Amino acid sequence: MKPFKRWLGLAVAAVLALQLFFIVRIASMAVVAPQSTAFERSEAWRILNEKGKLPWRQQWVAYPQISDNLKRAVIASEDDGFAYHDGVDWDALEKAWQKNAKAEAQVAKLAPSKKSGTAVAKPARAPKVVGGSTITQQLAKNLFLSGERTLLRKGQEFVLTMLLEALLSKERILEIYLNSVEWGEGVFGAEAAAQHYFRKPASRLTAYEAARLAVMLPRPKYFEKLSNSSYLSERAGVIAGRLVNAELP
Repeated sequence: MKPFKRWLGLAVAAVLALQLFFIVRIASMAVVAPQSTAFERSEAWRILNEKGKLPWRQQWVAYPQISDNLKRAVIASEDDGFAYHDGVDWDALEKAWQKNAKAEAQVAKLAPSKKSGTAVAKPARAPKVVGGSTITQQLAKNLFLSGERTLLRKGQEFVLTMLLEALLSKERILEIYLNSVEWGEGVFGAEAAAQHYFRKPASRLTAYEAARLAVMLPRPKYFEKLSNSSYLSERAGVIAGRLVNAELP
């Protein structure tokens, strides 16, 4: 019994030490920009292994140097309650849960029955998982966590989200997010994205250009290769029309 208690105590101490490390790191971000995120380091390693070289575009710019159009577009597209919530949009999370449950139920109905005796049956497509993550949650994941989907990782994401909201201002959270989020293969941050796609600084992005970048965020590498996508253009038009209602922190 004593060895078990000893190991349990060590495990608890390790978890607490990790949380203290996260607190110190996040608190320092109030004044010091993070040099890189866990996701950036993972992508850099992948690109280097696949291509043998590391084409990388990223340049940190201060909050005022990022067009309000882009700030509003990202909020309108990714998290329209950003200015008000405490890091987690519980209503959006509940809706996402319901959509995923409904999609899984539909797939289950379409799946071939084992009792049908059918020799060959086309497998039902896996449902598209709908997320309910806020900008703060996305930042927490990108800064510190891996891409694995486990309850333990999700729990840590919630803790990090609460720490980010408690220790940093909303403006600072949005500033770090816009400077570190992926916008293509080796393209990170608003300045690099604006230069890569429109050959201009992030401070001069128009409403439509900002909306196109915002729409790319869920699948940046996919849309980078499909710049003439009709979906991208149409969705960007919708987001551009919502900018006036997107409230900045």
